[in-house]
Amino acid sequence: MSMTRRTVLSLATAASAGALIGPAAPALARTAPTRTFPLGVRQFTWSRAGRTLVTRIFYPAASGAPGGDPVGDAPVADGRFPVVEWSHGLGGNPESYGVCIRPLAAAGFIVAAPVFPTTTTGAEGNVGDVYNGNQSKDVSEVITRTLALGEPGSCDPFEGRMDTTLGVGAAGHSLGGMTTHGLLTAWPDSRVTAAIPYACVDMGDPTGAVNAKTLFVHGDQDPICQYSLARQAYAELPPAKAFMTHTGQGHDEFIWNGPTYDQTVKTSLDWMRWALYGDTAARDRLASDASGGGIVWEADL
Repeated sequence: MSMTRRTVLSLATAASAGALIGPAAPALARTAPTRTFPLGVRQFTWSRAGRTLVTRIFYPAASGAPGGDPVGDAPVADGRFPVVEWSHGLGGNPESYGVCIRPLAAAGFIVAAPVFPTTTTGAEGNVGDVYNGNQSKDVSEVITRTLALGEPGSCDPFEGRMDTTLGVGAAGHSLGGMTTHGLLTAWPDSRVTAAIPYACVDMGDPTGAVNAKTLFVHGDQDPICQYSLARQAYAELPPAKAFMTHTGQGHDEFIWNGPTYDQTVKTSLDWMRWALYGDTAARDRLASDASGGGIVWEADL
């Protein structure tokens, strides 16, 4: 099924708010953790403009099996961790995208994953909430609420545990990828300095309000989100950027259990390590991460 730019998608078938954060001087770069953390999860219920935003935050925990099942309200691991927001696709939820979210948290990121009220499991599937900006605006609200938990005086377990020195990240698949691209274009959030839209289409023109290292991940045989529209979105963004093409693949094999899932995870983790920890060794691994299985890697870093 083809899709056209900025028209309603059939899948059948913000301005930023809160604390002002952004890129920092190279001297503040550091090495990302090399260990695999146990996982914790906490749930919050927030709202924006009458929209209920149930959000689950996955994070490195102080104890437990490394990379194991998330434990509710587990103590947070020692240290300060960058924040990444993750947007599910149509009919999904944070758990269905655990194959993407859990590796991020286990690698040393605090991952806020909202449940969008009209495009989650059992909802009416209002894809218009992506094209009218509601979901991108929801993400900005979730980022604001999440960061507030880490601020001094919050008296929350996340107080002092969030590292926003180099900004925050955003990622998502399909409608979630489009939501992510919207944060870089039509509904910009300048706090976002790292982005990975998986299987997205072009949601608008860059305005210059956002300066994000952006990695596009797409199958060139995608029957739902047209590959050429992701290429268009890639061409319009300034560096630093990269495009990871899974040749011969469709809409989602590469993020589930397809033959190049491992490359997707490695590349995504190192992209966020580079962008949000400032880990240049992770940057230097990207081309190797995104190799094999017919993957084509393009980068302008």
